[in-house]
Amino acid sequence: MFKGNATELKKRGDKRFEKRLSLLSLWQEMADNFYPERADFTASVSLGTDFAAHLTTNYPMLARRELANALSAMLRPRDGWFHVTVRREDKVDGEGRAWLQEATTRQRRVMADRRCQLKRATKEADNDYTAFGQSPLSLEMNPDADGLLYRCHHLRDCAWGEDSAGNVGEFNMKWKPTAAELVRLFPKTVHSEVRRIAKTDPTREIECRRTQMPTRDYEEGFNADAYPWTICTIDVENEVMLEEVAQVNRRYLVPRWQTVSGSPYAFSPATVAALPDARLIQAITLTLLEAGEMAVNPPLIGTHGAIRDDVQLFSSGITWVDADYDEKMGEALRPLSRDKSGLPFGMEAKAEIAGAIQTAFYLDKLTPIPNVDRDMTAFEISQHMQKYVREALPLFEPIEDEYNGPLCEETFTLLMPTGVFGRPSDMPKSLQGQDIQFRFESPLHDARERDSVRSFMEAAELLAVAAGLDPRAPEMVDARVALRQALVDIKTPENWIRSDEEMAEADQVAAMQAEAEALTQGIERGAAAAKDLGAAMSGASA
Repeated sequence: MFKGNATELKKRGDKRFEKRLSLLSLWQEMADNFYPERADFTASVSLGTDFAAHLTTNYPMLARRELANALSAMLRPRDGWFHVTVRREDKVDGEGRAWLQEATTRQRRVMADRRCQLKRATKEADNDYTAFGQSPLSLEMNPDADGLLYRCHHLRDCAWGEDSAGNVGEFNMKWKPTAAELVRLFPKTVHSEVRRIAKTDPTREIECRRTQMPTRDYEEGFNADAYPWTICTIDVENEVMLEEVAQVNRRYLVPRWQTVSGSPYAFSPATVAALPDARLIQAITLTLLEAGEMAVNPPLIGTHGAIRDDVQLFSSGITWVDADYDEKMGEALRPLSRDKSGLPFGMEAKAEIAGAIQTAFYLDKLTPIPNVDRDMTAFEISQHMQKYVREALPLFEPIEDEYNGPLCEETFTLLMPTGVFGRPSDMPKSLQGQDIQFRFESPLHDARERDSVRSFMEAAELLAVAAGLDPRAPEMVDARVALRQALVDIKTPENWIRSDEEMAEADQVAAMQAEAEALTQGIERGAAAAKDLGAAMSGASA
């Protein structure tokens, strides 16, 4: 256990950073080719650095940027990208669904607040996620405690490990606040040496570290069920514990794309596949540039002693030739003949490599849900949608499970005690004790939900055919249950749909009306029969 022991926490964190040291060179190589703005893992980058000066083509950079932008546009659209739900939606009644819709609206409102900096943090994280396969994010209350604050952190400064379940457990992040800032944030626990520095050199940075770990591993006997996570801030230079905070939520999240067994660090399947092609396309482009320059401005051959001054190859330049030189011996100055037949082949090779990079970054899969022809059969439509889901699944599914899901869940956990969703005791009974989850907007879910609606339509067509053979066949399907599920799948507002109780009341009213109409019709038929009988008797007596 590590409670209050800054020295042991520092040693434990140092080991994490040592194990991760060899990764920095790989991340640097990936950044040099795909994300030069982030290429400061093993090299220093100043503010005035020309990030892409070493590149001959920007295509790998554009591929990374396009995929990162697509993640935001397709998985976090501005008009709402998540819905609060529960694991067992079939157990939720109308009141519970209304509460979930209201909770969705409130959480969206909080996360959309500009002061939260969610868009800035996720934009940075999307690029790191695309280039390196992971990106550390933090979630906490802002300094004024009146809203949230999201931030993206540099992979270079973070190291973590996995727990027995394969999830990110202990997390360490290097932090370098100024001496003055450290004194302001931790006036009671800051070291005396830092106080002295704050007076003489307030802008000097102090090496600190923040460590997040499960409370059960940090302090024995503490109520880890109520506060599962502990975040510690230590002064690494002076080995002083600055702060220990037990929390209900994780402050630091690490969305990971594709993991490999035995390593807590993920990788980007896009950059791993495209890295050889990125190197190759740079070499091909450089070769084509040199060949093109030689084709346009070829090297020259001059006859020794015939040229009287330097060769002037610029516009209006004059090169003097000795008057005694005999042109019959050949031109005194002539271009060197070069074979240019390889240029088209080089251009074709470059285009082919660019296509391979595009495929590696899934850019050929980032297409809208395919349109279907009205003349297509239900089977053909189903095959179209299944193909789209198969191709999009490797891209969208990990992001929802490892990125959007934890981000929304930890936000909900942090907001719940603040009263944003009301008092926990006011939660409908159908939701109490259920695990809160999130359903996300994405082309993948749109495809699946459309498939559900098509299933409903296909079932209706089948039942219509079956009714011609057996009038009672439609009773096999509960039409109301099927319709309700289809309406939920297409996100019909809850206040548009009548609850089961309201439908039961409507059924009773309809039954009473039918009974009243039947009684009225019976009375009318009885009166008509009596009238007819009376008329018949009058005719007989006459």
